[in-house]
Amino acid sequence: MAKTIKQLADELKVSKQTIQYHYQRLPAKNQQKNSQGTNLISTTAERIIRSKVAKPLLANKQQIGSKEPTKTSKGNNEIIATLRREIEDLKFQRDKQLATKDQQISNKDRQIDQLTKLIDQQQQLQLTTVAENKKLRNHIQKLSGLLETSNPVRNQQENDKKEDIHKNKFNKSWWHFW
Repeated sequence: MAKTIKQLADELKVSKQTIQYHYQRLPAKNQQKNSQGTNLISTTAERIIRSKVAKPLLANKQQIGSKEPTKTSKGNNEIIATLRREIEDLKFQRDKQLATKDQQISNKDRQIDQLTKLIDQQQQLQLTTVAENKKLRNHIQKLSGLLETSNPVRNQQENDKKEDIHKNKFNKSWWHFW
């Protein structure tokens, strides 16, 4: 009786892909399909596939059942031990680098905080300076207004001084001739 690939895979306790692999390498005369296009495995094809799949399974069972470790398993154990040591070294290096990076990030955060404070202080100073400049401008404008109102008085004082100087010259001139 013909079986499907899934049925044979379940019987042999292997994957469907394994059965499919061996099925595709069978001669065309041993490959069958039903009316729906599903691959069917004849008894002859089943025997061929069982013999190919059973050999690797027996070899695996013999290796697992043997008590005495082989040279390859000793070599594998050494390789595994070496790889584990390398993994531990890499983990240690990674952790060390991460700690360094964490410290650097922490330092950068502190620097950013300090720079932010400095910028705030600078802005406050600038605002204070602008306010003081405004006050000084207003004060200067007030003083300019006072000066403009006192200009006639100042002009009179300047004229008086000029007259005094002119009189003094005249007096000096008169004594000069004596």
